[in-house]
Amino acid sequence: MSDHQQADVIVVGAGPTGLLLAGDLAEAGVDVLVLESRSADLSNLSRAFGVHARTMEEFDARGIADELLGYGGARLPGIRLFNRVTLNLADLETRFPYLLMTPQYTVEEVLRRRALAAGASIRYDHKVTGLDRGDGRVTLRTSSGEFTATYVVGADGVKSAVREAIGMPYPGEAVLKSIMLADVKLAEPPAESPAIHGINGAFCFIASFGDEYWRIFAWNSAEQKQDDDPIDLDEIKEATRLVFGSDFGMYEPRWISRFHSDERQVPSYRDGNVFLAGDAAHCHSPAGGQGMNTGLQDAANLAWKLAAVLRGADPALLDTYHAERHPVGKAVLRSSGTMIRLAAERSKIKAAIGGLAFGAAMHIKPIEAKAMGVISGVGFHYGHDKDEDALVGHRANDIALADGTRLYEALRGGRFVVLDSAESYAARFTADAASAAPDGVAKVIRPDAYIGWAGDDDPAAIRAYLETHAGKD
Repeated sequence: MSDHQQADVIVVGAGPTGLLLAGDLAEAGVDVLVLESRSADLSNLSRAFGVHARTMEEFDARGIADELLGYGGARLPGIRLFNRVTLNLADLETRFPYLLMTPQYTVEEVLRRRALAAGASIRYDHKVTGLDRGDGRVTLRTSSGEFTATYVVGADGVKSAVREAIGMPYPGEAVLKSIMLADVKLAEPPAESPAIHGINGAFCFIASFGDEYWRIFAWNSAEQKQDDDPIDLDEIKEATRLVFGSDFGMYEPRWISRFHSDERQVPSYRDGNVFLAGDAAHCHSPAGGQGMNTGLQDAANLAWKLAAVLRGADPALLDTYHAERHPVGKAVLRSSGTMIRLAAERSKIKAAIGGLAFGAAMHIKPIEAKAMGVISGVGFHYGHDKDEDALVGHRANDIALADGTRLYEALRGGRFVVLDSAESYAARFTADAASAAPDGVAKVIRPDAYIGWAGDDDPAAIRAYLETHAGKD
């Protein structure tokens, strides 16, 4: 409807996850409305600090990676862990072999502009207060009226009103409280960035944004306070000195905050025609900078499936969102939890033993490669049925096509791409088969840049896959 009291999909939350989802849906021709409880005058407060390789690939498949890079930001080729080992992200097989240091609000700006240009509507100052379901529709009650949709996605953070409204539990535990964050200038910058280390009952993460500011995460077991207690730069300096032996002459913070770190995950990412994504579905420690990235990849997975089902694809496709993304969220909880616990270990003996074991493990190439794959996101893949080719569910590498373009360019607009097929398909869903698959196996690449189908070059099988997974033009 033109007044947007009704929509095909309502996304609750205008953070990175919600905005990517809305942009994808709008580009696919879906009537999508975003409801945000905050005002349009958004704060620059930003816990997330970096964009990993797999997220950059997803941005590339949407034509916005170069736009984000245009904002600047340091491209960090490695992450130094516990003064013992560096994860060399430069070794990743991707166009983006680095961690891009850029604040969350920059990512949001790029995604917001894209979503609005594609036709999504965003309404601020709309706090969800309740939810009703009936006749295959969902009605959201908000502080500014009621809104109805076929599907609702809660991307509204750790205190999700949507999750609460459907009664979805959020089991887990608080891991650390009184984690301090700041963006500061440094008179004497450290030799390496980023670096994570823990010692003397404290831990600290420090990394350059590539301009004059540095992001600091710090925790001091001797200074445990509530989230809303006052905080000043001296507290962060003290924790940094305990860990690195220096506070690097930090000064002129542009903001300082304090928060606690939980590890939680909902048992199901789907409840009928309501879905949860990002921090509404999972939250974990800031170690490794995986939180925002995991949420963005949730959105990339869910958006094309909602669009396809609204076009007439098999409704069972929506069940695969939980099946594919829940294990990824669980793995991120495990990896980030391991890092934060090792960094925060109070016992010097246990910390030393743990650090030695971690350092030794990271010098074993398969373990190092797996760790880099988890942190960067490029190592995650989804399962496949026993009658499907083993390539199904794996991340698709960006390859050159015969027409001079790249695979990830061909995916733009939410397309499926068919490689090495004898038949062309509707341009709305696929690029014509302009290139053979380099390994000789025919494939259909999903809009989220994962392999959806693989096998012998069989046009009938490819068309059957597209009918159930892409819907009708």
